[in-house]
Amino acid sequence: MLSLLRTSLRTRTASAPTWARSLATVAPKSLNPFNPDLEASLHLKSGESFVGRSFGSPKSRFGEAVFSTSITSYTESMTDPSYRSQFLVFTTPLVGNYGVPGNLDPANHEPNGPPVMLESNGVQCAGVIVADVAERYSHYQAVESLHEWCDRHGVPGITGVDTRAITTLLRTNGSTLAQIAVGDGHQQRPHDADYWDPAVENLVDQVSTREVYTLNPDGDVKIALLDFGAKANILRSLTRRGASVTVFPWNYDFNKVRDQFDGLFLSNGPGDPKHCMDAAVTLRKTIDEWDKPIFGICMGHQIIGLAAGLDAYRMRFGNRGHNQPVLALASSGNIKAGRVYVTSQNHQYALELQDPFPRGYQPFFLNANDASVEGVMSTPESGKRVWGVQFHPESAGGPLDTIHMFSDFVAACRSTAKNAAGVALPEGGMAKASIKLTDFEAGL
Repeated sequence: MLSLLRTSLRTRTASAPTWARSLATVAPKSLNPFNPDLEASLHLKSGESFVGRSFGSPKSRFGEAVFSTSITSYTESMTDPSYRSQFLVFTTPLVGNYGVPGNLDPANHEPNGPPVMLESNGVQCAGVIVADVAERYSHYQAVESLHEWCDRHGVPGITGVDTRAITTLLRTNGSTLAQIAVGDGHQQRPHDADYWDPAVENLVDQVSTREVYTLNPDGDVKIALLDFGAKANILRSLTRRGASVTVFPWNYDFNKVRDQFDGLFLSNGPGDPKHCMDAAVTLRKTIDEWDKPIFGICMGHQIIGLAAGLDAYRMRFGNRGHNQPVLALASSGNIKAGRVYVTSQNHQYALELQDPFPRGYQPFFLNANDASVEGVMSTPESGKRVWGVQFHPESAGGPLDTIHMFSDFVAACRSTAKNAAGVALPEGGMAKASIKLTDFEAGL
């Protein structure tokens, strides 16, 4: 996960106050009151510029401009590690009206879950672009404004710009490199060579944990999680269902310890999956030699696809939002073939749909808007239990149409734990778990 998560857990055995040191990089409160007269510009490498007002940290920064159609849950989006190094353009016109909660307040944390309320310990996106930032907020859990939060974490924002026009440009031309310029000289466009492309870097390596740690160690089923930039709600969704979750760095050789676990989970993460080919090669060996359940989400789904022999490509503008419809092509657990599920997504890359599909695998879901691959799964004939989905079943901001996939996966792992020889599973291999009302509780 992220620095605070791993350091806070490390303090249980380490003598040095590493958690305190990690917090020292973030100011305890905003040092810059909102200044409505401070101008800023958004410069797109494609040639367009937009002038507005600055909020958050009064600094200039380069990044990649992408848009999200999410109407709510801006705090969860901005703390999602998959947005690393990106400028997040919100299509909803008013952002910040319910403020920001106490993310690190233990009173807001779930028992046996990660020590954060949101998706990570801080703001992950490089900048925020909104039509109208709320200068006042109202919510019983809020402790600061969006401006104050961004300022504490050194993240610039720009408001008063036409986000409809910006989104139209990004949809037409594709996600593009950009600069948020603040203060004197903000209208001066940078040279093309000055724009920084985060896609050339291994962003997963920047957000993955550096150390192995375990949540809910007394859980009755043992699940290993490869952290490509895991959202905290993935961890909550597993521990809430009684699992003990041991988190490993993205490039850890899981094959050395695989027999200690009842299942493997591959998390979401930022950037190009081909920067993580080492993980795909290691996973291919795991799949070939190990018969226990494997489930991947977002980046994890792409790593499964690469391990299976599929290719990955960069989409024009990706899918980001809480309203992406996906069509189930196969049944597995509580998922029924032929049904359309509404999902939350955040990705720039996708797996190639090819015919024939790699031996032993079949398409699981397709996007109902653009026909991109939204899921892969092992075939019943393969004898394997492998599933991957491009979307986020655990989305803290909803929708939760597919949240029961976590229950199904944990049930499959639990059946493995109870019977080392395996048990007869329903079509598609994922055990069908009973659905509880608590499965549909978003976030905490």
